[in-house]
Amino acid sequence: MNQLQLFLPCAAGVEGFLADEVHQITGLTGNDLLTGRGGVLLRASWRNALLLNLHSRLAQRVLVQLAHHTYRNENDLYEIASGVAWEIWFTTRQTFKVEVTAQHSPLTSLNFAALRVKDAVADRFRAKSGVRPDVNTQWPDVRVHLHLTTEHATVYIDTSGEPLFKRGWREDKGDAPLKETLAAAMIAASGWDPLGDAPLPLYDPCCGSGTIAIEAAQMACRIAPGALRRFAFEKLLPFQAHVWGAIKDEAQNAEQASATPIFGSDVSHRMVDFAQRNAQRAGVADAVQLRGGDALQRMPPCEQPGVMLLNPPYGERIAAAGSAGQNATERAAERARGSAVGREIAQTEDGGEFFSQLATHWKKNYTGWQAWMLTPDLKLPSKMRLKESRRVPMWNGPIECRLFRFDLVQGSARARRGDADSAAATAGNHHGR
Repeated sequence: MNQLQLFLPCAAGVEGFLADEVHQITGLTGNDLLTGRGGVLLRASWRNALLLNLHSRLAQRVLVQLAHHTYRNENDLYEIASGVAWEIWFTTRQTFKVEVTAQHSPLTSLNFAALRVKDAVADRFRAKSGVRPDVNTQWPDVRVHLHLTTEHATVYIDTSGEPLFKRGWREDKGDAPLKETLAAAMIAASGWDPLGDAPLPLYDPCCGSGTIAIEAAQMACRIAPGALRRFAFEKLLPFQAHVWGAIKDEAQNAEQASATPIFGSDVSHRMVDFAQRNAQRAGVADAVQLRGGDALQRMPPCEQPGVMLLNPPYGERIAAAGSAGQNATERAAERARGSAVGREIAQTEDGGEFFSQLATHWKKNYTGWQAWMLTPDLKLPSKMRLKESRRVPMWNGPIECRLFRFDLVQGSARARRGDADSAAATAGNHHGR
């Protein structure tokens, strides 16, 4: 178990940031750590697999690669899976499930491919012990992943179980919540570091259920993202409770109070309530200040200019927003509905008016701040009449987005270049895409 091949899948555009994070968590570099398309490959120990599950904010899962071969048909897949020593990973008393993903596979049925792998696993156990494990498609003890490309089949065992974005603290959420892993990717791309020498304040003026602010606050408090949840590796045979207990104790002992100002606000007081409850569960209620307020009207939450980081409402997620553009009757009707939509309502269908008003408000009141906005609208800078100084490609699930950076200068639409936040610029250039 000291030389495993691990694959950590992540959202497209996040691979470089994930590689940096893996390096920080494990200390691995060079040939032991490779950035691939859609994830990071590494040679690492079983202990590293546990550490990555507990500490990674950017990975979707931690998979152990057990086989990688060429294939032409389903019978080849049966042979590949039959050659894996499943008996060193789990027992016949545990249930399992096979999940298949594919890119340009020539096979006509992925369900049949999964069935052949399932048969291979079961037949190997029966040949070894006379007993086969049961399949459970809903809540399996063990997840086997098969990934197919045009010519190659790769078989993995999943050490995570539930996807890693499920941190365990977000029970209250709105209609279109941002995944915790994507919020963490936005923070990484911005270069914001709460543990640096002079950390800047962080503010999300469209915070919804609080995902960005809470991720940032956990970082500032050194709280491991997986501290509240269970993992699939706890049911695998290599698992040793005392080793895992020591890793968790070490993480808990590293926790600290945050000295970095972190703020969130939302036009919906219902969403602010959600965010406060989520922050409580995440252990950061004292580290983040959350309040209600319209993004078009709220003034800076502190005197020192800092970093605004937001995923504003938009069409495919939810109607775009700004109650300042509504008349009194519309606002009263909105309050009567309890702000049921959870975020602001569009004044115009494409949100253009909201964004131009927001830019005007920022230029007037947020001089010296950086604003980072994640949006699928590539024309957002022109709608805001602002020139972006950075644009980072990212995917929000199936939606292609850009994370735009705007440097706010009073009364001017020109971006300020070469400013004092070299840390963010350096981080961005390192991952420039």
